[in-house]
Amino acid sequence: MRELTIKDIKYKLDSNQFSKSERDLLRNDHRRGVHKLLKQYDVKQQRKIELKNQYEQMLSMENEARTSGKVWIAGIDEAGRGPLAGPVVAAAVILPASFYLEGLNDSKQLSPLQRDQFFEKIKKQADYGVGTASNDEIDQWNIYQATKLAMKRAVEQLPLAPDHLLIDAMTLEGMPCTQQSLVKGDQRSVSIAAASIMAKVTRDRVMKTIGEQYPAYDFASNQGYGTKHHLHALTTYGHTPYHRKSFAPVKDLIYS
Repeated sequence: MRELTIKDIKYKLDSNQFSKSERDLLRNDHRRGVHKLLKQYDVKQQRKIELKNQYEQMLSMENEARTSGKVWIAGIDEAGRGPLAGPVVAAAVILPASFYLEGLNDSKQLSPLQRDQFFEKIKKQADYGVGTASNDEIDQWNIYQATKLAMKRAVEQLPLAPDHLLIDAMTLEGMPCTQQSLVKGDQRSVSIAAASIMAKVTRDRVMKTIGEQYPAYDFASNQGYGTKHHLHALTTYGHTPYHRKSFAPVKDLIYS
């Protein structure tokens, strides 16, 4: 071990090339830099254990459904109920039984970079469907009913028919399979957490595209939420075809 440089040791620790016995030998190394690297390694490994335990806890709903005989379990979540502009987007995700994604959690607790990375991994390894309800449908039906519509459309877009649904704080009428509504489901179910990421990233990309048509509203940054900049643009330029006319303050501006 002594012949290894600190740089070599860092590389081998980062790539997990040391056995436990070799790491134990390293702990007798007199170099402070080696001990610092080992401490960092131990912290990272403890974090991995914590994330794995969290993931296992968030599998409890899926495991319970599988115990009762369910096979194709879809998690469902939405993004975009609160903004003043743009669609509400829902996603339905069926994860493979062996799926594991370290750090998978509610999309709101992840950075944009993490969401994008997780989006690509889920897209490659899981079955998923995405559904939307436009701002016009939101105005026609109200946001609650439009969200349900988007969720049903997401289920319809799945490549296979689910036999059980885990839904974030919603109940969907007329579905041909069993379902369970979970308050804060994106923090309690890995399938719903995955769906929250698919819905959030999809909607953010939609709003970025809309923002290219209407740059004054800064949709790429605010995703249609009522930020100070967005409200100023509304007052200055009026509403766009993508604004929700039933939402205040858009409604107030139109009818004032």
